[in-house]
Amino acid sequence: MTTAIIDYQSGNLHSAQKAFERMAAETGAGPVIVTSDPDLVARADRLVLPGDGAFPACRNALFAVPGLAEAMVEAVEGQGRPFLGICVGMQLLASVGHEFEETSGFGWVPGEIRRITPEPAVLKVPHMGWNDLVVDRPHPVLEGLATGDHTYFVHSYQMQVADGADRLAHVEYGGDVTAIVARDTVVGAQFHPEKSQAAGLRLIANFLAWRP
Repeated sequence: MTTAIIDYQSGNLHSAQKAFERMAAETGAGPVIVTSDPDLVARADRLVLPGDGAFPACRNALFAVPGLAEAMVEAVEGQGRPFLGICVGMQLLASVGHEFEETSGFGWVPGEIRRITPEPAVLKVPHMGWNDLVVDRPHPVLEGLATGDHTYFVHSYQMQVADGADRLAHVEYGGDVTAIVARDTVVGAQFHPEKSQAAGLRLIANFLAWRP
């Protein structure tokens, strides 16, 4: 069982690679590769899409690699492979983003990406640092996680899901901020599980064991 972390030059993948390798070794989930090769992505048993920066830049960088986005679509839509999006990688699961300009996402979790607007406005954006999860509904990727677990965020935009059933967890930051989404074989985490210590490692282990 191979897990492919997709490399499209969007952020430092070293910490994510190490976290996934650690949990794959502990759970017997098989090898973890970091790759931009569409053929390897198409053959992988599960996929991970990290992302740092702005939604349009990440989407453009991903689609600039010949065949890569198409391999992802075939893996998810054609083969039903488990898929985890992290930070902007999660946001790309949405239908459309509104950061700087209107930009299409994959539409695997219907919804929109919009700027966080906390009340009171004195709360800073980007939302940066540790925050406590509030679990909205159970899911296999949340096994062993609970309301109050700490996770690490760095973002200015969030997903507003079209169907509330797709939201697994949120945090409070001057209002609800989506933290985890899931639909079919796709799951997304707005926070960085590779930087979220015990809670993040548990999410990674759960994803590696997930058989949707």
